[in-house]
Amino acid sequence: MAATSTAPSAGAFRATRRRRAARSLVVTVSLAVAVVALFVLTMMVGSFRLGADEVVASVLHLRDDPSVDFVVRGLRLPTAASALAVGLALGAAGTIFQQLLRNPLASPDFVGINSGAGLAAITGIVLLQAGGLVVSGLALAGAAVAALLMYVLAWRDGVAGYRFILIGIGTTLFFDGLTGYMLTRAQLSDARQAMHWLTGSVGQAGDGELRLLLGAVLLLLPTAVLLQRQLRALELGDDTARALGIRTELGRAGLLATAVALTALAVAVAGPIVFVALVAGPIANRLLGPATGGIVPAALAGAALLLTADLIAVHLLPTPLPTGVVTGAVGAPYLLWLLATTNRQGAGG
Repeated sequence: MAATSTAPSAGAFRATRRRRAARSLVVTVSLAVAVVALFVLTMMVGSFRLGADEVVASVLHLRDDPSVDFVVRGLRLPTAASALAVGLALGAAGTIFQQLLRNPLASPDFVGINSGAGLAAITGIVLLQAGGLVVSGLALAGAAVAALLMYVLAWRDGVAGYRFILIGIGTTLFFDGLTGYMLTRAQLSDARQAMHWLTGSVGQAGDGELRLLLGAVLLLLPTAVLLQRQLRALELGDDTARALGIRTELGRAGLLATAVALTALAVAVAGPIVFVALVAGPIANRLLGPATGGIVPAALAGAALLLTADLIAVHLLPTPLPTGVVTGAVGAPYLLWLLATTNRQGAGG
């Protein structure tokens, strides 16, 4: 009798697993198609409109048309590639933070990473009159220092998610206060440059920063996917993860380092664009249904969000605005809804 009851259970488990895998594949492919379509659309619209075939032919070097190539490769491709890479990086980093710390509010926006990068960049702009690659390098260093500081402060025989988030919020407020002080010491032109950088825009990166981010995404995103097994085990708790053979602190440190590196490079290229990292994971999970937690779908959702936000900011508003204005306007109501629902469910602290 026991063998008879076990066989249907095993069959039902395999069937459920196949359904989840199929849904995950369909959602991932659909998101990838949407991202490619938005990527091409970003280069089609503007004062000089182009067809999709012209854009694709120019990007892939399939046709030689100097006027089209100048518009596509020289003017629009850097911005589109920046939005794509920054969205992928923020989407992946955000879902790693949320799963690792087991809290939907866990995001680089709220745990000091963005604020540390912002403080370092604004200090360079105000005190050193820096620009371009120097500002990006300072932002990268500031994010890394902020992450290390929070990890050290949150360490107490391990890193607990709730303590890490609380320390991150406190660190964010501290860094934001220092950033505000630096702005009061700035000349008007430096303050204007600093505020534009703090708002976040995918069109402000130079070629060097953009190549660095694209290379990092190609390296770090597969690394995050390889670490996904450890991430799923850590979601179950440290005791269960150890029982599954996971070295918990080493795995947690590796995942946090990957997420911080993705966030820091994205901020170095585009400034601290808010809410993309917070929203991308939940959107992907809603589409995935039972097959939640995929890093690649979350990264693709982040890219789709940022490409859409850039299209709205540049082409659909009466006056072109930085991309961060649109993401902030959309993300703030979502954050209020998330705070309300998590508190009703007893998960918001």
